[in-house]
Amino acid sequence: MIESPGRVRLTSLAACAGCAAKVPASLLASALSALPTSSDPNVLLGIATSDDAGIYRISDDLALVQTVDFFTPIVDDPYEFGRIAAANAISDVYAMGGTPRTALNIAAFPVETLGTEILSAILAGGAAVAAAAGVSIIGGHTIKSDEPKYGMAVTGTISPKAVVTNGGARPGDLLLLSKPIGTGILTTARRNDLIDEAALSPAIASMTRLNDRAASAMLAHGAHAATDVTGFGLAGHAGEIARASNVALAIDAGAVPLFSGVLELIARDVLPGGTRTNLDDHARFVRWSDDVPHALQVAISDAQTSGGLLIAVAPEGAHRILAELADLGTVRIVGEVLAGPAGTVFVR
Repeated sequence: MIESPGRVRLTSLAACAGCAAKVPASLLASALSALPTSSDPNVLLGIATSDDAGIYRISDDLALVQTVDFFTPIVDDPYEFGRIAAANAISDVYAMGGTPRTALNIAAFPVETLGTEILSAILAGGAAVAAAAGVSIIGGHTIKSDEPKYGMAVTGTISPKAVVTNGGARPGDLLLLSKPIGTGILTTARRNDLIDEAALSPAIASMTRLNDRAASAMLAHGAHAATDVTGFGLAGHAGEIARASNVALAIDAGAVPLFSGVLELIARDVLPGGTRTNLDDHARFVRWSDDVPHALQVAISDAQTSGGLLIAVAPEGAHRILAELADLGTVRIVGEVLAGPAGTVFVR
């Protein structure tokens, strides 16, 4: 493993960190609303349903899964930043049920003030995760920038008949979440020296863990819909499933797995800007029960980076996935799919 060169705190160079830097969902929808839709019949999945990746059919048996993701530093260690960014980008292919194949690096970095050693460590972290995923990095593009950014454009393959979208959830399905929630809160606390590296390490371990096993399990046990949980938070990405599937989702707040210390930090008002934005944005479609504490509402809206998969699957399949992934210790049933009202997320 490459050691972090120097003592530069990468997070101090970013206005906002990780997937919390995403443009709010409502503003993004407004920006995209005027774009024309593709008339190419081989575009099986485009931007219409806010899914995790696009799907382009090559033949009856082969389609490409394409996605891109990059962001500002969420941790100070450049190697770990590279690992997190790569795992986050590759996750979109897993969320569709695809197999990631190749990647292009995307990097922006202040080489004139920091040189290239830190940049090399970031790229090495990305390369390590790509290798673990069986992904070949075949090129990329880099620009000079005062604010560091790194990520990947990833291409995967899939059968056109086996695509898992965010639009297939059915009433009666259970909802599984494969990773704990709270990376936005914990990384913000570390950035402000409110916790130490030891307290952040479980979140780093989670963010650098690939979603490959969760993807394999959902395919093996008949998942109807899935998405990965990132910058719009659990509630936000649940809302995307609800809208795309024309159903409602109910989340059991007490069942949602949280990293240690998250609720205590929320009580101290330790929140990333992206989480505050999410809370406002989610008011359009989330219905919070009166008995859900404010801290849990914040956690369920927390902007995640390289989060887990949220999977909608019939009850029998859900319990089989739980059994298959039991050794991870993080997979939970967190709710269910309801008939309606469409697009609504109930948190109880």
